[in-house]
Amino acid sequence: MFLDELMVTFPGKLCIQGVGRYGGIKVYAVLGDDGVEYAKNNAWEDLFQVDDPGPRVPIAKGKFLDVNQALEVVRFDIKYCDWRARQDLLTIMVLHNKVVEVLNPLAREFKSIGTLRKELAELQQELAKAHNQVHLSETRVSTALDKLAQMESLVNDRLLQDGGSSASTAECNSLAPSTSSAARVVNKKPPRRNLNVSGPVQPYNPSLKNFWYPVAFTSDLKDDTMVPIDCFEEQWVIFRGKDGRPGCVQNTCAHRACPLHLGSVNEGRIQCPYHGWEYSTDGKCEKMPSTRMLDVRIRSLPCFEQEGMVWIWPGDDPPMSTIPSLLPPPGFTIHAEIVMELPVEHGLLLDNLLDLAHAPFTHTSTFAKGWSVPSLVKFLTPASGLQGYWDPYPIDMEFRPPCMVLSTIGISKPGKLEGKSTKQCATHLHQLHICLPSSRNKTRLLYRMSLDFAPWLKHIPFMHLLWSHFADKVLNEDLRLVLGQQERMINGANVWNCPVSYDKLGIRYRLWRDAVERGAERLPLSNRSESGS
Repeated sequence: MFLDELMVTFPGKLCIQGVGRYGGIKVYAVLGDDGVEYAKNNAWEDLFQVDDPGPRVPIAKGKFLDVNQALEVVRFDIKYCDWRARQDLLTIMVLHNKVVEVLNPLAREFKSIGTLRKELAELQQELAKAHNQVHLSETRVSTALDKLAQMESLVNDRLLQDGGSSASTAECNSLAPSTSSAARVVNKKPPRRNLNVSGPVQPYNPSLKNFWYPVAFTSDLKDDTMVPIDCFEEQWVIFRGKDGRPGCVQNTCAHRACPLHLGSVNEGRIQCPYHGWEYSTDGKCEKMPSTRMLDVRIRSLPCFEQEGMVWIWPGDDPPMSTIPSLLPPPGFTIHAEIVMELPVEHGLLLDNLLDLAHAPFTHTSTFAKGWSVPSLVKFLTPASGLQGYWDPYPIDMEFRPPCMVLSTIGISKPGKLEGKSTKQCATHLHQLHICLPSSRNKTRLLYRMSLDFAPWLKHIPFMHLLWSHFADKVLNEDLRLVLGQQERMINGANVWNCPVSYDKLGIRYRLWRDAVERGAERLPLSNRSESGS
């Protein structure tokens, strides 16, 4: 079909073209109606001046190719498809020129209608064949691009496995797709997996129970007092036994299901206020007034006291032998320990605590009063970790499974931040938030506040009331928003519909929790291979 030299007519112009030395198409000139020759360096020359890629290197059947060889094959296919498509386009242009020539009124005067019809039919067949060839070329290009995208994915995976050496990085950069193929490659990437936290809160997965949970401060548990708690929609009560150690038993008398916390503690046993039955910390009933003694026992949980906290193990698996430390860093003095019951699901509260970007918008009347709104907020963290620091805020933060958030804040004076990192700050505030899942719509929050300066504040009378008031005020700023989230979540809205970069720590918490509930053998973003370890 292609001649050594072709003349193609466009409206108002004549294009003189030829075949290059290696089969490429060369545009020599474009002539206008006035006979003026337009510049040779024009768009048509750039479009058709492509060299024939030549024959493909034969590949033996059954031979496995390495990554570089496979990429070379794909690259050749793309070059060939591109060259073939350009030639097919030129074919259509030549045929179009012939059709114009046939239909020209001057030409009709010298040709019969039958001849014209015959030539038109032939040209229509050639034109249809050329169009088919173009579609075939497009299919080949699309297939080759798909292959290239697949090979790039394989290469990137291999580079990640090899540890990302400098040589591999250079190779990866050389694989960047051209501008014309970039959009096609992007479309072939798997869709981003979004978090879906919507609908009514489902019953808690038993796997989430197989952790040590801090449930009370030691200072709140005297020898003759009880602390009733809800944990995973079950009622429990904590008290001290004869040996002074805490115990946790079911908050329901075996006799008539009376709440035990309405009674009292006598000689290390909790006494039911209804008929006086008394239970030890292991759940055994040791006293039944006014009746014959029966062998009765209520449920109890493993309970342990460490570093000013009382912990329980609500799961069915054997408890782990170690309990994490929640003490503030060295040099800090504990100034306040506060317990609050909140009407929100504990996961939503953790989402809120793990997010600092909302502070200058939400806490405008408390600790973030006067904060400027940064142009960009980032949470910087290791690739596989549940801790990091905020930029541009001098705040370090960590999520510690299963329900704890620890943060250290650099401060200069109340309500003011100092420096760009906690290391640049002279004074610090350390916070511990514990979000115990009481039920599907209730959280028991334990809050501990520590300072590394002004230890004398601890001895000022009624200072704890001031800290409690301040904490309650801060929490209420969050609570009105989280309650609104919960209401919409229950009605079907996804509270994680569109996460952005500063949501990183909250997203990692959700991924960790999802893995626990799925029963994953190895939990993500931590070194722990099984729950509770």
